[in-house]
Amino acid sequence: MTLNVVGHGVAYREKVSEFPWIDNPAKTFLASSFAVPPFPKRPTLGYRNISISASSMSGAKQLAMPENTIEQVELLTSVNDAHGGVIVNIEQPMDSGVFAPLLKASISEWRNQEKKGVWLKLPIEHANLIESAVKEGFRYHHAEPNYLMLVYWIPETADTLPANASHRVGIGAFVMNSTREVLVVQEKNGRFKGTGVWKFPTGVVDEGEDICAAAIREVKEETGIETEFVEVLAFRQSHKSYFSKSDLFFVCMLQPRSFDIQKQNLEIEAAQWMSVEDYIAQPFVQKQELFSSVAKICLAKSNKDYVGFSPYCSTTSSGKRSFLYFNNQDLKHIGASDKQQ
Repeated sequence: MTLNVVGHGVAYREKVSEFPWIDNPAKTFLASSFAVPPFPKRPTLGYRNISISASSMSGAKQLAMPENTIEQVELLTSVNDAHGGVIVNIEQPMDSGVFAPLLKASISEWRNQEKKGVWLKLPIEHANLIESAVKEGFRYHHAEPNYLMLVYWIPETADTLPANASHRVGIGAFVMNSTREVLVVQEKNGRFKGTGVWKFPTGVVDEGEDICAAAIREVKEETGIETEFVEVLAFRQSHKSYFSKSDLFFVCMLQPRSFDIQKQNLEIEAAQWMSVEDYIAQPFVQKQELFSSVAKICLAKSNKDYVGFSPYCSTTSSGKRSFLYFNNQDLKHIGASDKQQ
């Protein structure tokens, strides 16, 4: 990256697409003006446009200083977010001994500017800077395979930084063929290993994946059966689940488009088509209230005595595709209304 110096200021553009709460990711931010000490061998900037390599700045920018001083203080490069805070994305290698005073000086300047939250993104290759950040009061917010996000709340008020994602989303797939047989599996791992319990195919929704797409994928992965999504029959919320997070589990109905089972060998011990009556009659299903309730809902749906929530493809205010799930009868009414408009 090249920093284009304009007059007495530094104009720079940051990559901020990974921070959706920034008000204008394409905006060019103007860094603080800085005075150049009157050393005879150091040229003054005047109003000429020159270029300075970002590597020579060590990922920092200059703090605005009075014209009658020669002291200069380097600050970490940051961009403003949409909520009165700043975001720091460390991209270049930096020694922790250099980083610590830069971070301390930056926090001081952000406090003077009455900034609120600080988001510090450290790619995994810059893990050497974590200790310095923690010593300055930063705490972990979340981690991904290639980076750690730390946060710091500056003002002496209640910390209002949004928490990390609080829920995991899973699906269970109710797939019934024309002879009222349901698709069931026995798992090689987990709580059902070796119990002999036949259960619906289940799985976790991937990041950026729709519930309906996840249900189709999981059935295909575990049994080899091609399906078409019909609707969400019910969902369950629980807490203190995986890594103390809450859990949302959606029971989905799918229509089979193939019938020859090819089970996944890594996770699935066995897979078969089983009569819905035999599935419900399993002692485990009978004794467990949640499983029994889900089975009754599925049975009611198979008897056409129950209407679930079908996906309605729409768009968000930002133009992204989104699925709205609601009663199938209302879906027909909404679809008709859209065509009339």
